[in-house]
Amino acid sequence: MTDKYAQLVNQGLGRNVAKKLGLPQPAVLRRYEPGGPLITGPVLVQGGTVGADSLAAELLSWDLDVRRHAVPREKLGAILLVLDDVAQPEDLGKPVLSAAASLRDLAPGGRVITVSRPASDATSPAAAAARQGVDGLLRSLAKELRAGATGNGILLAPDVQATSPGALAAVRFFLSGRSAFVDGQFIRVSTAAGAAPPELEKPLKGRIAVVTGAARGIGAAIARTLHRDGATLVLVDIPAAGDQLAAVANEVRGTALQLDISRDDAGQRILEHAVQRHGRLDIMVHNAGITRDKLLANMDEARWNSVIDINIGAQLRINEALLGSEYFRASPRIVSVASTSGIAGNRGQTNYAASKSGVMGMVRATAPLLATHGGSINAVAPGFIETEMTARVPLVLREMGRRLNSLQQGGQPTDVAETIAFFASDSASGINGEVLRVCGQNLMGA
Repeated sequence: MTDKYAQLVNQGLGRNVAKKLGLPQPAVLRRYEPGGPLITGPVLVQGGTVGADSLAAELLSWDLDVRRHAVPREKLGAILLVLDDVAQPEDLGKPVLSAAASLRDLAPGGRVITVSRPASDATSPAAAAARQGVDGLLRSLAKELRAGATGNGILLAPDVQATSPGALAAVRFFLSGRSAFVDGQFIRVSTAAGAAPPELEKPLKGRIAVVTGAARGIGAAIARTLHRDGATLVLVDIPAAGDQLAAVANEVRGTALQLDISRDDAGQRILEHAVQRHGRLDIMVHNAGITRDKLLANMDEARWNSVIDINIGAQLRINEALLGSEYFRASPRIVSVASTSGIAGNRGQTNYAASKSGVMGMVRATAPLLATHGGSINAVAPGFIETEMTARVPLVLREMGRRLNSLQQGGQPTDVAETIAFFASDSASGINGEVLRVCGQNLMGA
């Protein structure tokens, strides 16, 4: 779906009119292009810790132009603020204000990334206060950035350093155009596992992936992105979408499996299909879902049960089959599509919000089970994404959904797909049990 307003205000006369009237002026976002640079412009690494020094040295090895001290009026591609050893709130002032002096020099589409540690792991109230303070300052800063720039944070578990593979993978993701619509969010790196080599053209080469709900919209975008990154695909959707499913499968050179995932044997059917054709399964992407919206006072049993069963019940049953199979053992990855509705709620969507919030709970509880096999499970929570479904939203509500985020626009299906591809990669193996919002930092709710 095309955002005609955004196109208008990014052209000569429309740009001038919008500026004079104080209307939103959503920037053209910097998205990932294979073969393109990771970031354009120097990267400023701020912070006086050993972690900051080692991270700067690592970024130099990526052939990036790294600065340890700002050069006045030099346009910056990114600012990394390393706060990995703050012990009390007073420790925040010097590094944060030093970085603040360079914010006006951040180029369009630039990145601000904080590297810190979770408050929940702190051993003193003062350290917990300082660490939690990073959360508030980063989310507020992300709302101040302009011209398509984003701010995100990385949280390091106690045994993870700023240059651990998993941390470097998160840095690379946030620097890149893959994270264009991720803003004001944090990723916790729970273990030092992972890999962060220079950007690989085919990071999923040799991996076998299943994507449900793949016939259209976000599911089709996920299929195309995983194929671009080298994965071999099995695409699943209901028989009624058979023609569209076959078309997408042909496009990505995968196979199509017409299947209602609400069937009790859906997990076994998916496994059998993958094993018969490829000998195993490595990546499971739970994208399929439905909406049956009604105010709770008007909700009937059929609407409630169908949404719960397909959006979360089917995932639980499929995961149970996968976790019990010897063919899902080679660093297995599961990525689920949740929703910001499951975080902040949405009027008329009690059933949908319950199901998507349930996905998040499932992901957190399943993480230890995947870790025993060197695997991971994570969720992506999209906000307003430009799809056929959002095109049917009434005009006023649609425009509100687009503009009420820090980037003042709707995301694209590819934005969700890029985050899923990241979680599916070996680079992200140190990230487990996380929920990452792809919402442009929606201004309403959590």
